[in-house]
Amino acid sequence: MPSTVPDVIFKTRVRDESVGGENPFRWQDVSTNDVFKGKKIVILALPGAYTPTCSSKHLPGFDAKYRELIDQGIDEVYCVSVNDAFVMYQWGKHLDIKHVKMLPDGNGDFTRAMGMLVKKENVGFGNRSWRYSMVVEDKKILKLFSEPGQVDNCPDDPFTVSDADTLLDYLKRNRA
Repeated sequence: MPSTVPDVIFKTRVRDESVGGENPFRWQDVSTNDVFKGKKIVILALPGAYTPTCSSKHLPGFDAKYRELIDQGIDEVYCVSVNDAFVMYQWGKHLDIKHVKMLPDGNGDFTRAMGMLVKKENVGFGNRSWRYSMVVEDKKILKLFSEPGQVDNCPDDPFTVSDADTLLDYLKRNRA
């Protein structure tokens, strides 16, 4: 695992009413510096949009604890997944996510550079992110909560340490 977040460009879509039509969005490149430089950020990374654990526990858990995370000195909370910007947007909308920002890693560039890209071919997903969460301050990784047993084609979907409560407890115990 790197000690700092990798430098990549995230391909995102942002709402822009000047575009008009049924899809009023435009492409916007977002750099690692845009997300992390000079800020204290929480990342939750997960295997995929619309998948069971990601949709029922992981992402909703962070959205529910958003205010508590911000109260611990966090500037923003992002959800990273190896999905494209369209899927991430629709998934957030489907789950009625109010606070967590969706950060698409469609090519897996960030996830690969983090050492967290795994094969999920056994369930037809191709390459995806291993499940983890982390606290990053000014691009430096302060704490990483990676699910145990990282392996290609993992037969199960561990969710024991990357949850919002574990990360929030860490922040409360290590408040600077």
